[in-house]
Formats: sequence, C-alpha cells, structure tokens
Amino acid sequence: MDWSQHALPPMRLEPRFGDRVVPAFPERPGSLWAMIAEAVAQNGDGEALICGHVRLSWRQAADKAARIAAGFRKLGLKRGDRVAVLLGNRIEFPLILFAAAHQGLVTVLLSTRQQKPEIAYVLTDCGAKVLIHEAALAERLPDGRDIPDVVNRVAMDDDPQLSRFAVLADNAPAPAPVDVAEEDTAMILYTSGTTGKPKGAMLAHCNIIHSSTVFVSCLQLTSADRSIAAVPLGHVTGVVANITTMICCAGTLIIMPEFKAADYLRLAARERVTYTVMVPAMYNLCLLQPDFDSHDLSSWRIGGFGGAPMPVATIEKLKAKIPGLKLMNCYGSTETTSPSTIMPGELTASHIDSVGLPCPGARIVAMGVDGRELPRGEIGELWIQSASVIKGYWNNPKATAESFTSGFWHSGDLGSVDADGFVRVFDRQKDMINRGGLKIYSAEVESVLAGHPAVVESAILAKPCPVLGERVHAVVVTRLPVAGEELRAWCAERLSDYKVPETLAVTAEPLPRNANGKVLKRQLREQLTGT
Repeated sequence: MDWSQHALPPMRLEPRFGDRVVPAFPERPGSLWAMIAEAVAQNGDGEALICGHVRLSWRQAADKAARIAAGFRKLGLKRGDRVAVLLGNRIEFPLILFAAAHQGLVTVLLSTRQQKPEIAYVLTDCGAKVLIHEAALAERLPDGRDIPDVVNRVAMDDDPQLSRFAVLADNAPAPAPVDVAEEDTAMILYTSGTTGKPKGAMLAHCNIIHSSTVFVSCLQLTSADRSIAAVPLGHVTGVVANITTMICCAGTLIIMPEFKAADYLRLAARERVTYTVMVPAMYNLCLLQPDFDSHDLSSWRIGGFGGAPMPVATIEKLKAKIPGLKLMNCYGSTETTSPSTIMPGELTASHIDSVGLPCPGARIVAMGVDGRELPRGEIGELWIQSASVIKGYWNNPKATAESFTSGFWHSGDLGSVDADGFVRVFDRQKDMINRGGLKIYSAEVESVLAGHPAVVESAILAKPCPVLGERVHAVVVTRLPVAGEELRAWCAERLSDYKVPETLAVTAEPLPRNANGKVLKRQLREQLTGT
C-alpha cells in the first residue's frame, strides 16, 4: 500500500545534489520566494498570517517582507549570507523568513531555550552576519568577541522605542527578488545535539518546496484551510509543517505565542481552524480541559501528530468528541525536512503501532549492521531517501559522509517496514535496552504508560545490572498521585513480563528537554547512575 491510491500530482525522477536521483514534483516553484509569490497570485486578499490582533493578507505579508528585505540590503547582506533568528512565536518570524528568501539569504533558526554557550557555538559555526533576537533575551547573547562574524544585532520588542527591528522594517519595498538556484540552502536548522556538538542541517529551497507539497497533497489542503502554529516555529515542524505548508496552499497561519490548552481551544473555535500538527501530549492536555465540550471545533478536520505514539484512549476520545477530525501520524526529522511518513487518517485507528506510509517519492528501508537491506518486517536502522532529504551538514563534511549514503539518510532509528509498506519505529539505536539478551524498545513501554489516566509522559531507560546487563527503569511524570506498583501492574497487563519496568521514579516535574524539545535521556541516565 502507498500514496499512489490517492489523487496526487505526478512525479518524475530527477537529479539532485550531484549524485542522487529522486522522484520529484515537476510542476513546482523554483524557490521559497517564488512559492510566496504564487500564494499572493492565488489568494492575495486572503488571510495569510494572524497573531493576536494583527491580521495580514498574503499581499500585505509579501509587501512587509519586501520592506524587511530592503533593510537587509541596507545592511550590506548578499546572496548566501546567514541571518540568525532567535525569536519566539510571533508574526515577524515568518516575515523574516520571507524577506530572507527575497534576498537569497540563509536563515539560521535558533531556539529561545538555548543558552549562551549553545548560541555562541551556532553563530560561530554558521558565520552569521546578522542576529535578530528578542530584546528580552539580550542577557543570554554571547559577547561580541565570541561571535566576531556577527556585525549587526537587531533587537525586537513590542515597544517601538526599544526595537531596532522597527527601523530594519521601515523601508520602501526592495525591487525584484534575488535569483537563487533551487538547490541553494534556504535555512540551517541545528540538530538536537543529544550527543556531541549540534550539526547544521542545510535545508535547500527544493527540499522545503517538496516537503510542503507533500503535506498539501497528502492532507488535501487548500487556500480555505486554517492552521494553528502551536509548536515552536524555530523547529522543523513549525517552519515546514506550519509556515511553508501554508504558503504552498495559500492558506492561513494562526500563530500562538505559547501553547496553553485553554487558549488553544478558544483560538481554534474562534478562528475556525481546520488543520494543525502537535505532539500527542498537547492533544491530551486539550482533552483534560473541563470546558472542552463548550468549544465548537467542528471545522477541525486534520490533526497531525508525531514525536511519540498517540494513546488509543486519546484517539477514541477525540473521535467521540470531534467525529470529523482525522488524526494522522507524521514521522520525520530535520534531515528529511519534516515528513518521511504520513498515516492516512482513515487508517490511524487500525494501525496504531505504525507511523504511516512513506511519503510520495520516499523510499524507506531497514538496514542491517552490515549495510544490507533486511527483509520486510525485520528490524534494522531506518534509512530514508527522498527529495526532502537534505544535502548534508553545514561546514561538516565528516558528519555528512557518516550520515548519508547515495542520498539515503541514516536515521539512527530502529524500525521495520512491513509487507504492506507500513513503517514502524521502535527506538533510537542508543536507547534500546538489552535485558539478558532480550531486546526492549523504550517507545513500546512509553506508549503503554501513556495510556494510564494519571500519566502525562514517561522515559524508559536502561539501568545497569551486573547479572542481566541492563534492566528496565521508568521515569514517569504524572498529573495525579499514583503508586509505582499501580503503574507496574498496568504495564504487566499489557506487556511481556521482561518489558515491565522493575524500578520507577514517579514525579510531577516535566522531563528535561533540549532546545528542540527532545527528551534528554542522557541526562536522566546520568541522574540514575550518578555519573
């Protein structure tokens, strides 16, 4: 089974990044700015961006972007120069991306959760010439001597007297956009860095356009669709699944400065939202709101999710409360410019253990340790090939050579592809637990724990054991008091005995996460072992 059974644009094989040949959509804009221009032509007076009381049409958004582009030109920026963005979710975020695309610049997306040493490393590694940042984060910025390439810092504040960005944006619109090649880098997003230094994934214009077209085609989005950006815009999900996908369909992007379930429900009802992508915990938090049923969410038709399994109980509750909502699992990464698989909404409930089918034009295989493809159904490292796979890491040929083979990206995820094409992801290679020769995938145990009504989230770790090598330990975040033995009993009813956590740490504190929101299991392991 694959997406060919759905009505999709035609594809053809094309060369990409020199040595690759991948299926691509032949009818496509040649750059990110060209895609914006198409949105203006298609739906110029339609709403493009909404944030708080500010509402911009596509024509207005493009005009504001061209004015910011003129400001970039005044700063002396030229095609290929890097502009670093350290902003939360606000309407200026996409406008800066649009303006950079107009000038052929490369935007480097930073997380507002990053600290001074992390920010200094990224700015130095990418050689950014301009840093646009929240004024409130000024104390977190590195000293000038530590980031010598950054010649302009542009503070953004809601108070025009304190905002240098207001000056940057106060220009006559820049003339014709700068020509770029579609394989030129449009954005650099630094990977999580759960081990070692983060790597700058180079997202080319063609990668972003392909991924956006995949979302629009598989989810059947149109200019009538309205999406809430409830996840950080500086993450690949925020920038691709939200911003550029809404450009591609000329729809409306509604920006939440910060996710709060009560605010989300009010906003979704008021703005008649049709589409969003969130992590499962965000859906759960919405369902826990006592006034959930008072909100009219009947227009909400597509609920994308990823990053963790969706508990069956959550699927059933959402189906009962919003019958027209299709939940669609999306599996991807920064290196694949977001989507690698998408689960057709009508198949989610019947394939709850799968992350979906490979996206149109994508090839996903499970590889053995000898670098050979494994038979269908067997577990190995997932390698992914598609027009969405990036060309490599900025300024890091060694990491690029280690992670990419003939256009396939080595995901580091252990998974399988069954005879019908459904992809399953069991664990990160480094997170798999080996208990006396029995393999335990943490994602499976975490999924079972997620179904308990008191559990918010959990992390499964390997606890060193002199006899068995490793045993199963769980760190469980709860919203209600619950005994560890109750959680063990819950797991014992649903898992093989060797998979049941033998020790648990129950807490009300959220799990530690890195700047991209991924759980820092390394930190939890250090706390467990005291090293």
